[in-house]
Amino acid sequence: MKTEFTRNRIEIWGGLECSLNRVEDNYMDQLVLSGHYKRGSEDIKRFSELGIKALRYPILWEKHAPQKDEIIDWSYSTARLNELKQAGIEPIAGLVHHGSGPVYADFFDGSFAEGLGQYAGKVAEQFPWLTYYTPVNEPLTTARFCGLYGHWYPHRANTLDFLKILLAECKGTILAMQAIRKVNPNAKLVQTEDIGKTQSSYKLRYQADFENKRRWLSFDILSGKINKDHSLWGYLIGEGLSEADFKFFEENPCPPDIMGVNHYVTSERYIDERIEKFPAHAVGGNGIDVYADVEAVRVGRNQGPEVLFKEVWERFHLPIAITEVHLHCTREEQLRWFNYIWAAVNKLKDEGADIRAITAWALLGSFDWCSLLTKPVGIYEPGLYDVRALAEPRPTALTKLVKSLAEGNEFNHPVLKEEGWWKRSCAVTYQLEDLTTTCPPVKKAQGNPLIIIGKTGTLAAAFTRICNLRGIHHITLGRQEVDISDLADIERMVKHYNPWAIINTAGYSKIDEAENEAENCFMVNSVAPKFLSTVCRKYGVQFVTYSSDLVFDGKKNNPYLESDFVAPLNVYGQSKAMAEENVLKNDPDALIIRTGAFFGPWDKLNFVHEALKAFSIEQEFAAPNDVIVSPTYVPDLVHTTLDLLLDEANGIWNISNKGSISWAMLAYEVASRSGYNPKHFKAVSLPEMNFIASRPAYSVLTTEKGFELPGLDNALDRFFREQEMITM
Repeated sequence: MKTEFTRNRIEIWGGLECSLNRVEDNYMDQLVLSGHYKRGSEDIKRFSELGIKALRYPILWEKHAPQKDEIIDWSYSTARLNELKQAGIEPIAGLVHHGSGPVYADFFDGSFAEGLGQYAGKVAEQFPWLTYYTPVNEPLTTARFCGLYGHWYPHRANTLDFLKILLAECKGTILAMQAIRKVNPNAKLVQTEDIGKTQSSYKLRYQADFENKRRWLSFDILSGKINKDHSLWGYLIGEGLSEADFKFFEENPCPPDIMGVNHYVTSERYIDERIEKFPAHAVGGNGIDVYADVEAVRVGRNQGPEVLFKEVWERFHLPIAITEVHLHCTREEQLRWFNYIWAAVNKLKDEGADIRAITAWALLGSFDWCSLLTKPVGIYEPGLYDVRALAEPRPTALTKLVKSLAEGNEFNHPVLKEEGWWKRSCAVTYQLEDLTTTCPPVKKAQGNPLIIIGKTGTLAAAFTRICNLRGIHHITLGRQEVDISDLADIERMVKHYNPWAIINTAGYSKIDEAENEAENCFMVNSVAPKFLSTVCRKYGVQFVTYSSDLVFDGKKNNPYLESDFVAPLNVYGQSKAMAEENVLKNDPDALIIRTGAFFGPWDKLNFVHEALKAFSIEQEFAAPNDVIVSPTYVPDLVHTTLDLLLDEANGIWNISNKGSISWAMLAYEVASRSGYNPKHFKAVSLPEMNFIASRPAYSVLTTEKGFELPGLDNALDRFFREQEMITM
């Protein structure tokens, strides 16, 4: 194992979201939620294939020693750390990650700091070859959440307790490193912290100056720099600390060996006393002034990572590693964010800063950070892998980016030609008349486009809207631009536009008419996708097309998986089943998305809109109460398609909003949510609808591949909110 990270180029590290935080008496363990404890070796093998040089890996105090004085079982950590060693990956051992320690540890009586020091010594004795440690991840952030905001245990909400918790974490870090260095004198401290910055209106510059000094507090405490000459001495003493509280740190300085800098899009804040310009939830104050506190990017005042990282270097002149790079957003924005940070740190390194690494965070994704880990809400953010699949974690587009950079290669993708959302005009939510820093204009679209086939259809229109929102260069083509029933014309189109991917939204969708127009139906739904996939395969273009829940006969009576046998009951379903077979035979890398009948806010040719219209004019309306389906919300379908496309997913995927409902109950739901009286609605049986084509009585979709859409209730909520906005 190497003993020091290389200096000649910036390395790629990896990290696991491993928070084990406590809320009241409940612990939330991210590695249980992600399944890492079960997969173990398989995950380490996955990580080794990325080419990363180091991994932030947890050996958590709360996990290994939940009860005082019990014998620790090191077997799991021993196996994983040995696997990392064999793979040539340097572990950076995390001992407390956004936690408050086991139940017997207390921030206020010394048991946290002393207990962490004792536990760290045991870790070092068990693994004397470990060199790099992060005893407490982001102590300033953790102290704020535990002691200032009351989110996490011990749920305090005052400045003095916040400061006492911070001192306990810093003392614990020093005691941990002292115990570790008794075993391994060469052990290094990689101290992480979120380095935000606060911008402000002119009036609140004093508060911004204070916030920007306080962000360095954990580093200054560890380095023994807090004394009467420190700029925050008056604040610290004024809040109730004493000179004696800092004596230990002056006598036992422990500056970081590597500054672990974490930075997120929302790390920079903006404060303004003109509270009428901001939403009520953003308004607070400091006891002197009342002001709004929002993300700086939302007013175009964010300075960006290059400025912040440079400030770290100029203030400390210590080696720097960016220890968390993550964005909870659409896939292309995740790629853009990592690429953006990568460009920033390379520029700084070229200017002479000692930048050691950039860390892909989090390899297995994270759970419920939208609630700040205060309660389980079931929101998962994929990282380099998506762990929701039944079989094994699925690589996302980020794996290819990280692997390319780790191997010393450039990573290029057409979506990287566009700016990230934080640099586009859509980032600015709150307009300030004195705004001096504005988002630069969006770059003119360039490079290979994404082609969307089916110019006049519902899905194509939705793709146009959402691609514009996501900054994805695309071109929509209809019958006048390309004849998808003509192989030669498709090839001409591909040569002309040179697309990186084609999404086929065109289709024959008249289910009853198809019984008498079978030839036309099969040409559009079966032959055309076959031709498109043939050309895409020939020219190395990614291909996506859509199938239907009507490929099933409904006899299963529980949700259909991708692997279930298809047995369509009508011509339309047969045409879609044939398309699935033809496309995958021609192009195994193609992506086929099966979906239920969809509804959306921007097109009125769907069941929900038809029901809404009928109720609004008190028109008779009927729907079967014995046909169970899983409707799909068009915006969710489009966003998911784009993410899967960027992940280079292939094969058949069942994509619909979670849940099932009869058509009749869906109609009643529309009436209830819209406030209309459904007095002219009639719930009938399927035979009473007098359809020409047979339909399955049950066609609910689910997936074994782990990419779930939000529930139907959630989708309907968003549909009606969108309708309100459209009619305003």
